[in-house]
Amino acid sequence: MCSAQVLTMVGAFAFPALLPVFLSEWQLTNTQAGWISGIYFAAYAAAVPILSGLTDRLDARLVFVTGAGLAAIGAAGFMLFASGFWSALVFRALSGAGLAGTFMPGVRVIVDRYDGVRQPRAIAFYTASFSLGTATSFFAAGHMETAFGWPAAFGLAALGAVAAACLVIGLRTVAPRQQAAAPLFDPRPVLRNRTAMGYVLGYGIHSWELFTLRSWLVAFLAFSLSLQPATSWRLDPTTVATVSGLVAVVASILGAEMARPLGLRRLISAVMCASATGAFVIGFLVGLPYPVLVAIVMIYTVAVQLDSAALTIGATVSATPDRRGSTLAMHALFGFGCAAIGPLVFGIVLDAADATKPVSWGLAFASVGLVGLLGPVLVRSLVPAGER
Repeated sequence: MCSAQVLTMVGAFAFPALLPVFLSEWQLTNTQAGWISGIYFAAYAAAVPILSGLTDRLDARLVFVTGAGLAAIGAAGFMLFASGFWSALVFRALSGAGLAGTFMPGVRVIVDRYDGVRQPRAIAFYTASFSLGTATSFFAAGHMETAFGWPAAFGLAALGAVAAACLVIGLRTVAPRQQAAAPLFDPRPVLRNRTAMGYVLGYGIHSWELFTLRSWLVAFLAFSLSLQPATSWRLDPTTVATVSGLVAVVASILGAEMARPLGLRRLISAVMCASATGAFVIGFLVGLPYPVLVAIVMIYTVAVQLDSAALTIGATVSATPDRRGSTLAMHALFGFGCAAIGPLVFGIVLDAADATKPVSWGLAFASVGLVGLLGPVLVRSLVPAGER
């Protein structure tokens, strides 16, 4: 399942990875770039209540295979037909719907096949594979574009999604746990579960921070390079983004392990305070020597990612067994709904503050920090003290 998730995500961050190329080739504004980045997650949020809700009545592996098919069609369509803002919106939205059919349904695939103490750790490794998929996406897109042009990056993404479907279809069948007559997605029982909603809302704040960073990191580093002397050390921004994704894998698993002795509530609250603080600072450091900025980006990545698996584990284990699909759907709906808004708001702030000025990046990241401060407030208000 971890391998399959990585394969479906080869194209997930291909657009952000190649954002400087599209800004130049298609003459996009930063706001338009924010829309294209955000529509991927907006489509995810729109599709996930249905696709994750289906895992309460169908074997989740079938939903995963369907999602992988959508991801393959979206990537292939982008490769063949995308030529500007509107066409890019359509195919990125289709790809986002494909992710809705794979990521959270993949959690359900694992939950239905693991019991007891192994289950949280299995979820942590699977959730961390999302970051490995992110790293793979940045790496593949950057190198494919350099060697063959940007359409090849999306062609490879389509092949990866097909390979993922082939992996998952062979898993053993698990019977659905809920009667077909039950509502496909009924949010009311989930909304009444205060503990689960604490993790759900916290995941929304986390996703705003995380996916804004991933959507704009390459452009941020490219702008920093434009301020550096010609003789300075110049590691390619997509390579830095790849390493950032690999760092995030370790941070996500580490955070889940740290939650065992510390408790989920305490860990998540502390990490969210740290990541919000980092957001207020990092954008104003864009003019630092490039190696120093890259090191700071890695530290900020750890702060943003450390609570990722812990939030998903919390939502999963606090859900009632017959509402796990609906709870994960709500979890993803809030998370990726916020992930859709964050990159767009970031682009709007950049344009409003004049993206040619270094201070504009500081203000754009500060907008992320303002949202991030809500996270620990929500989690501490809804999740009981000592929650593990």
